[in-house]
Order: sequence, then structure tokens, then C-alpha cells
Amino acid sequence: MKPLKKRFETIDEYIATFPRNVQDILEELRQTIRNSAPDAKEAISYQIPTFRLNGNLVHFAAFKNHIGFYPTSSAIAHFKKELSGYEASKGTIRFPINEPIPFDLIRKIVKYRVKENLGKK
Repeated sequence: MKPLKKRFETIDEYIATFPRNVQDILEELRQTIRNSAPDAKEAISYQIPTFRLNGNLVHFAAFKNHIGFYPTSSAIAHFKKELSGYEASKGTIRFPINEPIPFDLIRKIVKYRVKENLGKK
């Protein structure tokens, strides 16, 4: 029988499961999102950290070799040129864990998503 996966209730619980160096990256990513979307609420969705503002805003997750950032396909299309140096697909951007994370670009993407979600009202 397979063991049950841990179910996270908070982003703090999620981040605490990683080595210190990854925790530092995740905390800086979290703070970047918070600063860019101060009215967004933290949540866990799909068992990964999520920020919500008039619906899902962005998600992120840590993996062995990368940080996954999920800002929706519209944001990825909008920032296609700036993201050309990263592995990306329809709804996912993969930032290599052993390279500097582009927090300025993430800030721009989150602000774009805020405008997009607030426009849904």
C-alpha cells in the first residue's frame, strides 16, 4: 500500500518540507508575490502554494531541479519574449533551482495577473 501524501493546510507547512536553500527561494518568491499583490489571499490549492484575488492569481511549487511558477497561459503568452530563456509551456514556467530566480520578472507577471483578475469583476 502506498503511503498517503502529506496534505498541507498553509504555505508555511509546504515550505517547511524543503531544504533550507529551497525554503529561502520559496520565501523570497512568496514575499515578491505578496508585495506585488498585497490584497491577494494565501491558500493551498492542488496541494501547492496559491495566491487568490478574484479567483486564482498564481501558484508556485518546488521540485528537485526547478521552481514551478503557474501564472496562467495568458500571462505566459503576454511575457513570452521575457520568458524565452526559461522552459515554459501553456500554464507553467520552470526556473532552474541552481540559477538566480528572476524576481523582477515575477513581479511584473503578478502585477499583470492582478490587473487581469480585477478586470473580471
